[in-house]
Amino acid sequence: MKLKSNIRLLLTCDSGAAAGKTTASKYLSKTFGLSLLTSGLLYRYIAYKLLVSKKTTSDVLFLKKIIKNINSNLLKNKKLYSSKVTEYTSCIAKTKKVRLFLRAYQMKFATKRLAILEGRDMGILFPNADIKFFFKCRLKVAAKRRFKELKKTYNKITLKMVKKEIRLRNHMDSMRKFSPLRIPRGAVIVDTTKMNKKRMFGVIHKVVEDKLLLKYGRNYKAR
Repeated sequence: MKLKSNIRLLLTCDSGAAAGKTTASKYLSKTFGLSLLTSGLLYRYIAYKLLVSKKTTSDVLFLKKIIKNINSNLLKNKKLYSSKVTEYTSCIAKTKKVRLFLRAYQMKFATKRLAILEGRDMGILFPNADIKFFFKCRLKVAAKRRFKELKKTYNKITLKMVKKEIRLRNHMDSMRKFSPLRIPRGAVIVDTTKMNKKRMFGVIHKVVEDKLLLKYGRNYKAR
Protein backbone atom coordinates (compact mmCIF):
# COMPACT_ATOMS: atom_id res chain seq x y z
CA MET A 1 0.00 0.00 0.00
CA LYS A 2 1.36 3.40 -0.97
CA LEU A 3 0.39 6.34 1.22
CA LYS A 4 -0.14 9.87 -0.04
CA SER A 5 2.81 12.26 0.17
CA ASN A 6 1.16 14.36 2.88
CA ILE A 7 0.83 11.41 5.26
CA ARG A 8 3.14 11.22 8.26
CA LEU A 9 3.22 8.06 10.34
CA LEU A 10 5.44 7.02 13.24
CA LEU A 11 5.02 3.55 14.74
CA THR A 12 6.90 1.69 17.47
CA CYS A 13 7.01 -2.04 18.20
CA ASP A 14 8.27 -3.29 21.57
CA SER A 15 8.38 -6.65 23.31
CA GLY A 16 10.55 -9.11 25.14
CA ALA A 17 12.34 -11.82 23.19
CA ALA A 18 10.50 -13.83 20.52
CA ALA A 19 7.10 -12.23 21.11
CA GLY A 20 6.62 -11.04 17.54
CA LYS A 21 7.92 -7.47 17.33
CA THR A 22 10.46 -8.11 14.57
CA THR A 23 8.08 -10.10 12.38
CA ALA A 24 5.37 -7.49 12.92
CA SER A 25 7.61 -4.50 12.22
CA LYS A 26 8.89 -6.02 8.97
CA TYR A 27 5.32 -6.67 7.85
CA LEU A 28 4.19 -3.13 8.69
CA SER A 29 7.26 -1.64 7.04
CA LYS A 30 6.65 -3.51 3.80
CA THR A 31 2.87 -3.04 3.78
CA PHE A 32 2.75 0.69 4.49
CA GLY A 33 6.10 1.73 2.99
CA LEU A 34 7.71 2.66 6.31
CA SER A 35 11.44 3.07 6.89
CA LEU A 36 12.40 0.46 9.52
CA LEU A 37 14.99 0.70 12.27
CA THR A 38 15.66 -2.33 14.47
CA SER A 39 17.25 -0.84 17.57
CA GLY A 40 18.66 -4.19 18.70
CA LEU A 41 20.93 -4.21 15.66
CA LEU A 42 22.42 -0.89 16.76
CA TYR A 43 23.47 -2.42 20.07
CA ARG A 44 24.77 -5.53 18.34
CA TYR A 45 26.84 -3.38 16.02
CA ILE A 46 28.33 -1.41 18.91
CA ALA A 47 29.12 -4.65 20.74
CA TYR A 48 30.73 -6.13 17.62
CA LYS A 49 32.92 -3.07 16.99
CA LEU A 50 34.03 -2.93 20.62
CA LEU A 51 34.99 -6.61 20.59
CA VAL A 52 36.85 -6.43 17.28
CA SER A 53 38.78 -3.29 18.24
CA LYS A 54 39.27 -4.45 21.85
CA LYS A 55 37.81 -1.20 23.11
CA THR A 56 35.42 -0.60 26.01
CA THR A 57 32.40 1.63 26.55
CA SER A 58 34.63 4.03 28.45
CA ASP A 59 36.18 5.12 25.14
CA VAL A 60 33.72 7.91 24.41
CA LEU A 61 35.43 9.18 21.26
CA PHE A 62 35.41 5.71 19.74
CA LEU A 63 31.73 5.25 20.54
CA LYS A 64 30.82 8.59 18.97
CA LYS A 65 32.84 7.78 15.86
CA ILE A 66 31.28 4.38 15.14
CA ILE A 67 27.76 5.60 15.89
CA LYS A 68 28.25 8.53 13.52
CA ASN A 69 29.21 6.13 10.72
CA ILE A 70 26.38 3.58 11.19
CA ASN A 71 24.36 2.82 8.07
CA SER A 72 21.88 0.14 7.01
CA ASN A 73 24.52 -1.92 5.16
CA LEU A 74 26.71 -2.22 8.25
CA LEU A 75 23.75 -3.56 10.21
CA LYS A 76 23.36 -6.48 7.76
CA ASN A 77 26.64 -8.09 8.86
CA LYS A 78 25.96 -11.73 9.84
CA LYS A 79 28.73 -11.56 12.41
CA LEU A 80 26.46 -9.41 14.55
CA TYR A 81 24.61 -12.60 15.52
CA SER A 82 27.57 -14.56 16.89
CA SER A 83 27.26 -15.90 20.44
CA LYS A 84 30.00 -13.56 21.71
CA VAL A 85 28.33 -10.51 20.23
CA THR A 86 24.94 -11.59 21.57
CA GLU A 87 26.33 -12.01 25.08
CA TYR A 88 28.19 -8.69 25.04
CA THR A 89 25.18 -6.88 23.58
CA SER A 90 23.20 -7.73 26.72
CA CYS A 91 25.95 -6.13 28.81
CA ILE A 92 26.35 -2.86 26.92
CA ALA A 93 22.59 -2.44 26.46
CA LYS A 94 22.39 -1.71 30.19
CA THR A 95 24.94 1.10 29.90
CA LYS A 96 23.37 4.54 30.16
CA LYS A 97 26.15 6.13 28.12
CA VAL A 98 25.60 3.80 25.16
CA ARG A 99 21.84 4.19 25.25
CA LEU A 100 22.11 7.98 25.33
CA PHE A 101 24.48 8.04 22.36
CA LEU A 102 22.19 5.80 20.34
CA ARG A 103 19.13 7.77 21.38
CA ALA A 104 20.25 10.68 19.22
CA TYR A 105 20.55 8.34 16.22
CA GLN A 106 17.08 6.93 16.87
CA MET A 107 15.58 10.39 17.32
CA LYS A 108 16.97 11.49 13.97
CA PHE A 109 15.61 8.36 12.28
CA ALA A 110 12.16 9.02 13.74
CA THR A 111 11.95 12.36 11.93
CA LYS A 112 11.41 10.49 8.64
CA ARG A 113 7.96 11.06 7.19
CA LEU A 114 7.09 7.36 7.41
CA ALA A 115 8.98 5.41 10.06
CA ILE A 116 8.74 2.41 12.33
CA LEU A 117 11.18 1.66 15.15
CA GLU A 118 11.40 -1.76 16.70
CA GLY A 119 13.03 -2.72 19.99
CA ARG A 120 12.48 -2.97 23.72
CA ASP A 121 11.96 0.64 24.71
CA MET A 122 10.91 2.45 21.54
CA GLY A 123 7.42 3.22 22.81
CA ILE A 124 8.94 4.77 25.94
CA LEU A 125 11.43 6.77 23.88
CA PHE A 126 8.71 8.00 21.51
CA PRO A 127 5.61 8.57 23.68
CA ASN A 128 3.94 10.63 20.95
CA ALA A 129 4.21 7.99 18.24
CA ASP A 130 0.98 7.52 16.27
CA ILE A 131 0.77 3.90 17.43
CA LYS A 132 2.83 2.14 20.08
CA PHE A 133 2.56 -1.64 19.75
CA PHE A 134 3.60 -3.92 22.61
CA PHE A 135 3.74 -7.65 21.92
CA LYS A 136 3.33 -10.28 24.61
CA CYS A 137 3.85 -14.03 24.49
CA ARG A 138 4.09 -16.79 27.08
CA LEU A 139 7.65 -17.90 27.74
CA LYS A 140 7.05 -21.51 26.71
CA VAL A 141 5.66 -20.50 23.31
CA ALA A 142 8.27 -17.79 22.73
CA ALA A 143 11.08 -20.26 23.50
CA LYS A 144 9.72 -22.81 21.03
CA ARG A 145 9.54 -20.17 18.31
CA ARG A 146 13.08 -18.94 18.94
CA PHE A 147 14.42 -22.50 19.21
CA LYS A 148 12.94 -23.41 15.83
CA GLU A 149 14.58 -20.33 14.34
CA LEU A 150 18.02 -20.86 15.91
CA LYS A 151 18.16 -24.60 15.30
CA LYS A 152 18.73 -23.94 11.60
CA THR A 153 22.06 -22.28 12.38
CA TYR A 154 23.16 -23.71 15.73
CA ASN A 155 22.81 -27.50 15.85
CA LYS A 156 23.91 -27.87 19.46
CA ILE A 157 21.33 -25.48 20.89
CA THR A 158 18.52 -26.92 23.04
CA LEU A 159 15.04 -25.71 23.90
CA LYS A 160 16.05 -25.57 27.57
CA MET A 161 18.97 -23.26 26.71
CA VAL A 162 16.75 -20.96 24.67
CA LYS A 163 14.10 -20.78 27.37
CA LYS A 164 16.71 -19.92 30.00
CA GLU A 165 18.27 -17.25 27.78
CA ILE A 166 14.91 -15.57 27.03
CA ARG A 167 13.89 -15.58 30.69
CA LEU A 168 17.23 -14.05 31.72
CA ARG A 169 17.27 -11.44 28.95
CA ASN A 170 13.72 -10.29 29.65
CA HIS A 171 14.47 -10.08 33.37
CA MET A 172 17.64 -8.06 32.79
CA ASP A 173 15.87 -5.67 30.43
CA SER A 174 12.98 -5.19 32.85
CA MET A 175 15.26 -4.50 35.82
CA ARG A 176 17.84 -2.18 34.25
CA LYS A 177 17.85 1.29 35.78
CA PHE A 178 17.92 3.27 32.56
CA SER A 179 15.10 2.86 30.01
CA PRO A 180 13.82 -0.55 31.19
CA LEU A 181 11.47 -2.82 29.25
CA ARG A 182 7.98 -1.56 30.06
CA ILE A 183 4.57 -1.40 28.41
CA PRO A 184 4.33 2.19 27.11
CA ARG A 185 1.38 4.30 28.21
CA GLY A 186 -1.38 4.07 25.62
CA ALA A 187 0.19 1.08 23.88
CA VAL A 188 -1.80 -1.35 21.75
CA ILE A 189 -1.10 -4.70 23.42
CA VAL A 190 -0.99 -7.72 21.11
CA ASP A 191 -0.79 -11.14 22.78
CA THR A 192 0.68 -13.49 20.18
CA THR A 193 0.66 -16.62 22.36
CA LYS A 194 -2.18 -18.20 20.40
CA MET A 195 -1.75 -16.25 17.16
CA ASN A 196 -0.22 -17.43 13.92
CA LYS A 197 1.45 -14.86 11.66
CA LYS A 198 -1.62 -14.40 9.46
CA ARG A 199 -3.83 -13.60 12.42
CA MET A 200 -1.28 -11.21 13.92
CA PHE A 201 -0.84 -9.42 10.60
CA GLY A 202 -4.59 -8.97 10.35
CA VAL A 203 -4.82 -7.48 13.84
CA ILE A 204 -1.99 -4.96 13.48
CA HIS A 205 -2.98 -4.05 9.91
CA LYS A 206 -6.46 -3.05 11.08
CA VAL A 207 -5.04 -0.97 13.93
CA VAL A 208 -2.87 1.02 11.51
CA GLU A 209 -5.62 1.47 8.94
CA ASP A 210 -8.05 2.64 11.65
CA LYS A 211 -5.46 5.18 12.81
CA LEU A 212 -4.90 6.49 9.28
CA LEU A 213 -8.65 6.74 8.74
CA LEU A 214 -9.09 8.67 11.99
CA LYS A 215 -6.17 11.00 11.31
CA TYR A 216 -6.52 11.61 7.57
CA GLY A 217 -9.95 10.42 6.50
CA ARG A 218 -10.65 7.90 3.76
CA ASN A 219 -8.28 9.35 1.18
CA TYR A 220 -4.94 8.39 2.72
CA LYS A 221 -4.01 5.93 -0.04
CA ALA A 222 -2.06 7.14 -3.06
CA ARG A 223 -3.56 6.26 -6.43
